[in-house]
Amino acid sequence: MASLLRAAAPGLFSWREYCSRGSKGELSKGFVESLKAIVGSPHVSTAAAVREHHGQDESIHRCQPPDAVVWPQNVDQVSRLAALCYGQGVPIIPFGTGTGVEGGVCAVQGGVCINLTHMDQITELNTEDFSVVVEPGVTRKALNAHLRNSGLWFTVDPGADASICGMVATGASGTNSVRYGTIRDNVVNLEVVLPDGRLLHTAGQGRHFRKSAAGYNLTGLFVGSEGTLGLITSATLRLHPVPEATVAATCAFPSVQAAVDSTVQILQAAVPVARIEFLDDVTMDACNRHSKLSCTVAPTLFLEFHGSEQALAEQVQHTEAITQQNGASHFSWAKESEECNQLWAARHNAWYALLALSPGCKGYSTDVCVPISRLPEILVQTKEELKTSGLKGGIVGHVGDGNFHCILLVNPDDEEEHHRVRAFTKKLGRRALALHGTCTGEHGIGLGKRQLLQEEIGAVGMETMRQLKVMLDPRSLMNPGKVL
Repeated sequence: MASLLRAAAPGLFSWREYCSRGSKGELSKGFVESLKAIVGSPHVSTAAAVREHHGQDESIHRCQPPDAVVWPQNVDQVSRLAALCYGQGVPIIPFGTGTGVEGGVCAVQGGVCINLTHMDQITELNTEDFSVVVEPGVTRKALNAHLRNSGLWFTVDPGADASICGMVATGASGTNSVRYGTIRDNVVNLEVVLPDGRLLHTAGQGRHFRKSAAGYNLTGLFVGSEGTLGLITSATLRLHPVPEATVAATCAFPSVQAAVDSTVQILQAAVPVARIEFLDDVTMDACNRHSKLSCTVAPTLFLEFHGSEQALAEQVQHTEAITQQNGASHFSWAKESEECNQLWAARHNAWYALLALSPGCKGYSTDVCVPISRLPEILVQTKEELKTSGLKGGIVGHVGDGNFHCILLVNPDDEEEHHRVRAFTKKLGRRALALHGTCTGEHGIGLGKRQLLQEEIGAVGMETMRQLKVMLDPRSLMNPGKVL
């Protein structure tokens, strides 16, 4: 570590020199010059507008800007930046595309934001091994565009065009997880810069095996760690063959109960559905308006099936019979890729569609996940409570794996409404816990769900997590204030 610090800066600065005002301090001129010496002057900014942009995400958590933003170009620079900051007691906040929804990028103690988007190379593609290695700035859309002619694709698809390593850090999933798994199931190896600048390959350098029983699962430790344990600078990912054929569908239901009952029955019948998404009537109306669809305004399922032509015919027939038994109507099947893409673009844009219903409002998306058998119960209860709460918003969900979101519209100047939103989301989280579920299926803990995490895993679980944090980050400088 000492050599890293010497390489990072021509001189060391005391905490007093770094911090000139309380716990969130302005960086000294000498410290900023040391940052520039590592990445170059054009890749360091202390401008207020830049810092504010990096101090907030898509959530309603207030902006808390860092003291400086840096854009490293390679892993060596990331390592030297981490060593410099850690040696001086300066907080480090990793930043991808800023599309998180739990305040994960807020610099609660100031410090240096390390924006990793300039590291955007796909460094290795092993088509015969179904794996690819990407730098942290590669987004999911960019990766799939690169894979277009390979016969493979990366299946994890949160609504936003998030950076891959940001998805790893938050434990993301998306619409395909019911068939292909979440990001946790599709990460083989990670390159991580630890808080003090050391470089870790969680499964061994260059390794991209299908499975391993060697030692502790270090890769899994960093998936979902939300930037609190290190900076992810490379990810080795599992890829999947592009399906021979694809069919998508929508069907409307007379009630939330009927739609979710159909979901459970389709899964119980072992139909290998690739996607099964729920949209309530409010969300369906918003998507019709925003994406120029003409779907019935009612509780709706969006479905997709992958496989051979013969297999798809059987899956569609079986699914249609189940949904009709639950009163479904207005079936619309899409076989052409353009139609399928339009449908799923509308689903992925549901966030923006709902925001468009109340111009000037901000959105807050909270998510929970429960065992499939308890999904009808919690979704019906949540829909009724949303109706009676006086809050504006809709419900969407990756219901094939028991995960759903409430997207609430909030007046940014109405503190009382903010209070009601926080109360609603906390109650929803506790309802999920009471049904043996989790307070977050894919958004992460961030700033807002730390209390719920404690209730979910208990005192021993929290103490174990704190011990892991102390072991890797004894000065608690990696994205402080998040998760724990």
